[in-house]
Amino acid sequence: MFTKILIANRGEIACRVAATCRNLGIQTVAVYSEADAQAAHVAACDEAVCIGPAEAAQSYLRGERIVQAARDTGAQAIHPGYGFLSENAGFAQQCAQAGLAFIGPPPAAMLAMGLKAESKRLMQAAGVPLVPGYHGAEQDVGLLKAQAARIGFPVLIKASAGGGGKGMREVHAAEDFDAALASCRREAQSSFGNDAVLIERLVRNPRHIEIQVFADGRGHCLWLFERDCSMQRRHQKVIEEAPAPGLPGAMRRDMGAAAVAAAQAVGYVGAGTVEFIVECSAGGVPQKFYFMEMNTRLQVEHPVTELITGLDLVEWQLRVAAGEPLPIAQEQVRCSGHAIEARIYAEHPEAGFLPSTGVLRRLALPPHAAFGAVDEQGIRADSGVREGDTIAPYYDPMIAKLIAWGPTREQARLRLRQALAATRIAGLQTNVQFLHRLLDVPAFAAGVVDTGLIARHQEALLAAPSIAPHLACAAAVGALLEDERAAQTDDPWSARDGYTNGVLPPRAFHFDSPWGELRCAVSCATAAQPVRLQAPGLDQPRPFACSVRAARPGYGAQERALVLTLGGQRAQVDVVRLGAAFFHLFAAGEQAVLQLRAADLGTSTAARGGGRLTAPMPGKIIALHVQPGDMVQAGASLLVLEAMKMEHTLCAPSAGQVSELLHAVGDQVREGAELLRIEALQEEGLKT
Repeated sequence: MFTKILIANRGEIACRVAATCRNLGIQTVAVYSEADAQAAHVAACDEAVCIGPAEAAQSYLRGERIVQAARDTGAQAIHPGYGFLSENAGFAQQCAQAGLAFIGPPPAAMLAMGLKAESKRLMQAAGVPLVPGYHGAEQDVGLLKAQAARIGFPVLIKASAGGGGKGMREVHAAEDFDAALASCRREAQSSFGNDAVLIERLVRNPRHIEIQVFADGRGHCLWLFERDCSMQRRHQKVIEEAPAPGLPGAMRRDMGAAAVAAAQAVGYVGAGTVEFIVECSAGGVPQKFYFMEMNTRLQVEHPVTELITGLDLVEWQLRVAAGEPLPIAQEQVRCSGHAIEARIYAEHPEAGFLPSTGVLRRLALPPHAAFGAVDEQGIRADSGVREGDTIAPYYDPMIAKLIAWGPTREQARLRLRQALAATRIAGLQTNVQFLHRLLDVPAFAAGVVDTGLIARHQEALLAAPSIAPHLACAAAVGALLEDERAAQTDDPWSARDGYTNGVLPPRAFHFDSPWGELRCAVSCATAAQPVRLQAPGLDQPRPFACSVRAARPGYGAQERALVLTLGGQRAQVDVVRLGAAFFHLFAAGEQAVLQLRAADLGTSTAARGGGRLTAPMPGKIIALHVQPGDMVQAGASLLVLEAMKMEHTLCAPSAGQVSELLHAVGDQVREGAELLRIEALQEEGLKT
């Protein structure tokens, strides 16, 4: 076994690998970019080496620097994690040439499976079922378009070297093909350095089911059950579970055998995942399965497999890379209970799941075990960030993974639902409320899932918070008053109650909120009478009281667990206050942010000028679709912004004429930066 390894990654997976190494007594070396000098994965390792600037292309993707760091620190092996260089055969070869063990498959196996088109040709030869499509090397636009017509629309364009939902576009009509292909190629080139694509028939009612395989260097290979990864937005997974609900036993065994055959066909060694698309009936019953691709690395969702099998897959990776055989045979693999994982991202679900950046002013996860067995409540959490850390635009915006295990699927679902409801994150936007609602969708609760479920239920999943607006006002006002009481001293001049020798004047509050502008007021007739609250949804002022169950400081934040009494209604709401103006509210899995502002301010601070286009996130402009003088209609495509390795098309907020471009292709822009201006024109002018 190795005595020291270097972890060529960052964030949650680097912390995950370091945790197993600690259990085995193996020393670890972290690598980090200048932006990650204080990151959690650096603190989790015994040593750390800076390998370059913040941009991944100048640090985490520089294989020669990583190899040199391993040699300089005396590491014997390199664990690549997932993402970055984990599926780069050239990097694996660099390790071998430097006398370092690569904790992953041989370069030849990575090359064979790394390109989707090549892997599909190999699988076809091995008799593994494939989706009808074009997997050829010829990439002429005309040929690709003709192949799409031959297959029949709708089709799916996929980056040949891709993964993680990047470089993937659905095309439902021939006239949309050229634009979708160009966008797919740009994203593929940016993410993988290869713009080759393949085209497949779009499978109806699909489920995404993958098989975890593991092989040693002595010719043994086995499969460790399956994971259902059908819950996806933008072709990226958000909830995964094991085993797959409703999968017939015979199909499970056939898929397992096909996965082992696929791995053995390329001489695979280590942990890998063979992904299948499963075509289902209208009622969700699996009918056929087709090979999609093989991920030649550990998967983000590996914890659900660990929880149902009781195995540590990272430990297996280390032992196999050190030359040891697999510790058990196929007949010894057991499945116990059910596990569901939710990926918590810094993103705006209501804004098309755009990434969110900023400082984690509050990060409180429910009681859990980290990077291992679940706690007594069945919860595990894997995270690579801490309260006070910054989610930057350079890397993946995942904050944490919450995983729940239960003896049944329903118990695992309810435990995960409860864990999400107890999660407190403030300082940026997250998808926690979205995930909590997704677990409650009747079809998901019943285990009738497919990759289109989120899209079908999007309206309900992205609706405004179900917290009553008057209760939201009460919570924000209650937190504000409690903060004032806490700051009050014996000095009567420190009081904020508008002292008078007669009637106390009402205090007005004006908030921006997910429901629009909210105005409320608190007042009392005399100092001896109870406070009364007037808020939207209340026909008259109601007696109002607030008490604090608990108070916890955050990084530039204050969290208070409040008990509110409003008339005859009693409710519990947690409030995280950031600075003087922002109140993050949490109640029964629902979340809302209220911003306090001057009561006489006439327009919402969230309002945007109709003739301005601003960046919704930090990113790089990679395409401009207009020039000064162009006339555009509302909703017309104006430019493409790349952020977090994804492309985002920004559209005209109003009709008019482009008067000025404020940035050029290649410019890096900050969130909120003005990108271009549109001069409004009369309607008749647009018709000329």
